[in-house]
Amino acid sequence: MAAWMVLLTGWVLGCALQLQQARLWPGAFYVLMGAAALCFIAGAATKFIVSRGSALPFISHATARTVLCMLGAALLGFALTGLRAVAFQADALAPELEGADIQVVGVVAAMPQRSEAGLRFRLDVESAQLLRRGLAADSADSEPMQGPTAQPTRSISVRLPPRLSLAWYSGLQRAEDPAAVPFAELQQGARALQAGERWALTVRLKAPHGTANPHGFDYELWMWEQGLQANGYVRATPKDVASGSAPRMIGSTWQHPIEAARQKVRDAIFARVTEPRLAGVIAALVVGDQAAIERSDWDIYRATGVAHLMSISGLHVTMFAWAAALAVGLLWRRSQRAMHWLPAQHAALIGGVLLATGYALFSGWGVPSQRTIWMLASVALLRLSGKQWPWPLVWLLAMAVVVAIDPWALLQAGFWLSFVAVGVLFASGRSAAPEPGPGLRHHPFIQKLAGVAREQWLITLALAPLSLLLFQQVSLIGLLANSVAIPWVTLVVTPLAMLGVVWTPLWDMAALCVQLLGQVLQWFALWPWATLSVAAPPFVLGAAAVVGGVVLALRLPWPLRAMGLAALLPALLWQAPRPPPGQFELLAADIGQGNAVLVRTARHGLLYDTGPRFSRESDAGQRTLVPLLRALDERLDTLIVSHRDSDHSGGALAVQAMQPGAALLSSLEASHEIISARAAGQATQRCSAGQRWQWDGVDFQILHPQAADYDAPGKPNAMSCVLRISNGQRTALLVADIEAAQEARLLADAAPIRAELLLAPHHGSKTSSTDAFLDAVKPSIAIFQSGYRNRFNHPAPEVAQRYIDRHIRRITSPDCGAATWRSDQPQQVVCQRQLKQRYWQHQGNN
Repeated sequence: MAAWMVLLTGWVLGCALQLQQARLWPGAFYVLMGAAALCFIAGAATKFIVSRGSALPFISHATARTVLCMLGAALLGFALTGLRAVAFQADALAPELEGADIQVVGVVAAMPQRSEAGLRFRLDVESAQLLRRGLAADSADSEPMQGPTAQPTRSISVRLPPRLSLAWYSGLQRAEDPAAVPFAELQQGARALQAGERWALTVRLKAPHGTANPHGFDYELWMWEQGLQANGYVRATPKDVASGSAPRMIGSTWQHPIEAARQKVRDAIFARVTEPRLAGVIAALVVGDQAAIERSDWDIYRATGVAHLMSISGLHVTMFAWAAALAVGLLWRRSQRAMHWLPAQHAALIGGVLLATGYALFSGWGVPSQRTIWMLASVALLRLSGKQWPWPLVWLLAMAVVVAIDPWALLQAGFWLSFVAVGVLFASGRSAAPEPGPGLRHHPFIQKLAGVAREQWLITLALAPLSLLLFQQVSLIGLLANSVAIPWVTLVVTPLAMLGVVWTPLWDMAALCVQLLGQVLQWFALWPWATLSVAAPPFVLGAAAVVGGVVLALRLPWPLRAMGLAALLPALLWQAPRPPPGQFELLAADIGQGNAVLVRTARHGLLYDTGPRFSRESDAGQRTLVPLLRALDERLDTLIVSHRDSDHSGGALAVQAMQPGAALLSSLEASHEIISARAAGQATQRCSAGQRWQWDGVDFQILHPQAADYDAPGKPNAMSCVLRISNGQRTALLVADIEAAQEARLLADAAPIRAELLLAPHHGSKTSSTDAFLDAVKPSIAIFQSGYRNRFNHPAPEVAQRYIDRHIRRITSPDCGAATWRSDQPQQVVCQRQLKQRYWQHQGNN
């Protein structure tokens, strides 16, 4: 058993080390490393190599064999993971194909996800033709030539990644538009898209390129783990209809029958349950469509710590496996012939795992479900073999199997939450059976209930530090909320939802149960101190806190548990470093196409703009800024929304909800939803030139617009609030979307615009960054907050050239990620994308 422990530990460590590589090596290196690993393992097994170790008196044969086994397993894990990564990366999208028009024929590989913007789906590519007209496009969204001067469309075969993630956006056309009727039919075709259908589509693709922010979500890693190496959108416009390159369905296929069945069930749920919010939760529980749950409900589930129940998680799969095993065992015992052929406990074990696998497949085969199936299968095979391994080895075996199948799971929060929870339950063990006696508390049901409550308490206690480390937030009412939600969801809602596939009226009952639970959880979420948020601690302190939480949960003497509490405190009391008095820091968040800059002094914080709104359910505030502020434990004093454009104001509602104490300074009209959403008594003010305040020795001044500009407001860009920040030695200038006219006005008013750092006007648009303005500001550094391959082609080449001609250092969000600049280190910009480079991260230029 010790040998198995060494091998499994080495394997996991080797895989984990490979995930730290910034760049992949050539495949031959991994092949040689794998060969060396096999030699080490074989040498340890045959005792040939270790016999030479006897010449060293301080190394025993057993120690040498252990070292060789560990080293060999680690090298093998490293090599095989590297080889898989090299093979997968070989299918990456060629850079020259980004933004080009490509006609693909493929099969819809998964149930499409619908939203107000259209739908998103995955396509298995069968063939691809590059349309020559697409090569002339300068940007990802420039239109191909049309009309009598257009060149004939030619095509050549190209190689694409085997699976694409595509969006098919909805569109609106005027009724008098001649193309409106065929275009409407085209959009109807999008709404009818079914898994398993073969389609011919004209698409524009780009490599996966997510945002890079401190403590932010790694979208590129998620795409890698999903097996996706390109995303894009379907070209479905009236011009495509007129040119004959519109999308068309070729026919149905036998492929992906499970996905087609999932889609039919989901559509039936929404057709039966009239309330979309309730239907979304039922669809998530039955077919794993988490996107169907509305954002407001997710907020409640996270605040109460029950989010894991509202999607197909390991808990659901395990409960299903347990119920299936129980049912198979009962049925198996009814047949004497079956009992003679295979013992009932073995049949129950095999049947439970197989039926749970079917359930996981039908629910979308998500990564958490896959992990659970591999864990259950590993434990089942171990039991069927008759081996009695101690729990640490069983736990390590399950982990090694999951890592062997999906090494990148080591970087996912769900992986560690699952294994820490299982490990704690293994380690804590079940309480000894109580002595029989009179009284209700000795009743078997009460004892069982007490055992379940104890296990839930242990998991909650052990996972709280890990949740703080991973999410910087933990629900303080999670234990109470889960005590209500777990039995209600697993024993009432989920069975009703699943049985509704057979008899649809049960979905109405499930919807009623979901509604009742939502009301209780909403009441819990409104409690004061329902959640605890702390600053993200350094990894060492966070890891110590996790160990401390596990020690507290284990059945150990109280002096040892007190040591666990001591390990928790440094992480709980950690505070993110701040600038010293008299200095300030700017963090230009990576939020795609838009502006969002966090300004911090020694004791104060200000957020300048809140990034774009992507849809009704998603915006930069909810995706990026709220997690960032939580990780820094930042309490904003002021929120500035420079103007109404959605790429600057899109995340304001989410930030306001998180930071109700922040004063609002903006150029928004009084009827705007951001102002309307503010509670009575919350400070709200228009920005106007002349406003000035000081925090911790740092001066803040509004330079534009003038108060009189509100009497006859122009277009939104012209009303952008311009903020100057200075400590008397260094200055930063944040100008949002001002254009040439506003730049000229600042020059005419002799505004103090000289600055070391400039937030590039209008993201580098042709309308801004005039020669006179740049000559007056004389920045050393300019930050361009723009999206990767954005449809506006920001920054414009001629504008970028103006900065180059003046030797101004240009920092662009796609290349840098979040950019951090400090007034006490004015020549240094810290780029988040360059801090922890990994091989799956996109390194292409904007």
